[in-house]
Amino acid sequence: MQQDVKPSAVVDCLGLYCPMPIAMTKDAIEKVGIGEVLLVEADDPAAQEDIRRWANRVGHEIVKFEKDGEVIRFSIRRMK
Repeated sequence: MQQDVKPSAVVDCLGLYCPMPIAMTKDAIEKVGIGEVLLVEADDPAAQEDIRRWANRVGHEIVKFEKDGEVIRFSIRRMK
């Protein structure tokens, strides 16, 4: 995973619970260009595993992951 990644868009899923973080991430990734990065912020504990599995299943790359207290941040590169 890379450390310094500039996102093209940000999805704020704070305060939302499954399935909203995945649904919002899926919608937002389709709006960025291939090769661009989407930053997703969530505080639903389930989002940590859900977003990893979703990205792996659909073929996008998680280039950065951070956890700051309750807040989880994923930088996801659109691959296709």
